[in-house]
Amino acid sequence: MEAMSTVTQLIPSSIDSESAISILDGSFPLLDVIQQASKPRFEYFQNTVRIHILDNIKNGYCPEDCGYCAQRKNGDSGIQEYPLKSDEEIFAEAKQAKENGAYRFCMVTSGTGPGDRSIQKLSTTIKRITNELQMKVCLSAGILDGNKAEILKEAGLDRYNHNLNTSSSHYGEICTTHTYQDRLSTLESAQSAGIGLCSGVIVGMGESLQDIVNVALELKRLEVASIPVNFFIPIKGHAIKNPSQLTPDLCLRILAVFRLINPSAEIRMAAGREGHLRGMESMGLYIANSLFASGYLNVKGSEIQNTIQMIKDAGMVPEFADGIPEEWSNALKENNSHPYDVKNFPDLYKFQKNQLP
Repeated sequence: MEAMSTVTQLIPSSIDSESAISILDGSFPLLDVIQQASKPRFEYFQNTVRIHILDNIKNGYCPEDCGYCAQRKNGDSGIQEYPLKSDEEIFAEAKQAKENGAYRFCMVTSGTGPGDRSIQKLSTTIKRITNELQMKVCLSAGILDGNKAEILKEAGLDRYNHNLNTSSSHYGEICTTHTYQDRLSTLESAQSAGIGLCSGVIVGMGESLQDIVNVALELKRLEVASIPVNFFIPIKGHAIKNPSQLTPDLCLRILAVFRLINPSAEIRMAAGREGHLRGMESMGLYIANSLFASGYLNVKGSEIQNTIQMIKDAGMVPEFADGIPEEWSNALKENNSHPYDVKNFPDLYKFQKNQLP
């Protein structure tokens, strides 16, 4: 125990590039890394876990060739394509998300970026959700210029999501139809308009450890408020040439690096957490303070009951918009029994006496 305390002291509370690489390459024991990363997590967010629900309001028909995406052009992923949903559809889904306890409603559209007609339509929807539901809205709609960002800000947009996804030096390996600078400029346009930034990373796309660290440092420079850390899901039709092998150990270390470099940011354990963190998923909550419920853009996630049970088992409290919603409350009651309750026997016995007819 004494040796572990000494090692923990060697992990700085605010890390630079060299220290971050040492965390990622296994130079520090994992438990020491988690312990150090948990300090700012609990300092800024206590034991709460913020719940976000995604709404894919336009799917497919995308001219971009982002290698990781199910909606990429010529991807042949088998997803259902559909145009931009109506205002009524989106509003109804936002209302349902609020009733389900979502802290923030995240709207996502496919495509390079919104045109003038789309930006007006989106602005009308954002204003309605903000005013009538009193709900925070995050929009992810691709590349954005300053003028369109100003329109969205006036409509009441709380945050704009545009992930950097990887480092500038690796970007050409995952996409050729737009540049890293296009993404950076979009974030700067939103920030200049006074919109909060949501931007993160996808790890497991053949990047180096230094690439991962460079993204974390760039997000710190931009003062990004919300950072989703996604773990690459190799969907059918993807075009990532050399996907990396992700282990639960490495995934936790990556979360820790983003937390220690961005101590006060909302760090989200995002897409791919179920499959890549596996049995160590709940450990991620000691570093991250946020996650998505009810799945991702085109891939299913864990069920509500499993998500809330994981949060409870980790000693955390879900953070909802207006108290605990009925659906989650029911899930809590349903999951209240222990696997070893008397009522679950004799089904758990390996060997049972033969029952008489």
